[in-house]
Amino acid sequence: MDKTNVPETTAMKDFMALIKIGIVNSNLITVFTGMWLAFVMNDVPFLANLDTMFFTLLGSAFIIAGSASLNNYIDRDIDPLMERTKSRPTVTGKISYSKVLILGLALVIMGSALLFLTTFTAGVIGIIGILSYVVIYSMWSKRRHVSNTVVGSLSGAVPPLIGWAAVDPTLDVLAWMLFLIMFIWQPPHFYALAMKRSEEYGKAGIPMLPTVKGFAVTKRHMFVWTLLLLPLPFFMMDLGLAFFTLATILNIGWIALAITGFKVKDDLKWAKRMFVYSLQYLTIMFVAMVIVTVI
Repeated sequence: MDKTNVPETTAMKDFMALIKIGIVNSNLITVFTGMWLAFVMNDVPFLANLDTMFFTLLGSAFIIAGSASLNNYIDRDIDPLMERTKSRPTVTGKISYSKVLILGLALVIMGSALLFLTTFTAGVIGIIGILSYVVIYSMWSKRRHVSNTVVGSLSGAVPPLIGWAAVDPTLDVLAWMLFLIMFIWQPPHFYALAMKRSEEYGKAGIPMLPTVKGFAVTKRHMFVWTLLLLPLPFFMMDLGLAFFTLATILNIGWIALAITGFKVKDDLKWAKRMFVYSLQYLTIMFVAMVIVTVI
């Protein structure tokens, strides 16, 4: 890469980019929600278990950050080919490959150890999340299969399960609904992003659905995935009628937006709307789950 085009950054900014701090923060919201709901649903006092909260959040942050670092290490050959990733410190040379590998491994080991201090189940789920993201997704499916987004959704759905398992290892039905929301949410979210970056993914040799199958097929897939979210609130009635109503409205709204994609003339503009809606959807859903158990 031409060093003259490398943007000026600080060591802290490079570190934050390496661990994908945005992904870490967004996933910690779902970890906390899973943990909070487990406290509430099992009548476990929150303030008497602050150590559990500390170990769970820090351990989750470490394994997510470590997995992201390892992903950067694995993708070091294709990241220079994409506009979205060409400024990563592994591309610019700000952080050496060996340091990235060591940091990634250290973080996932420390994070796993912290999760095992809560419950054995939480630790095991954390390891499953690491392996599914680093090995199954990053090292295997991402460059080989058009279903890579669905495969990657497994690791992305793990965080709320970790949070719940740290308090209640038996994993109530509600815990699995959190997992399913996260799992089903990811394909339409990332397909919307992939539509915008379709040419870049093609250049990098990554078989994303919009690149391989085209936008028309991608839009049909996105509609089906949003449709799959519709029945989930019926299994979450423990959170009350207010949440059920809100979740159903959000689901119908996303389905309706997905349907409009079949008639739009500007696919990329529609994809942007889908992407923005997906972000708002997830934030509102998980924040609402906490709020309805407090008021």
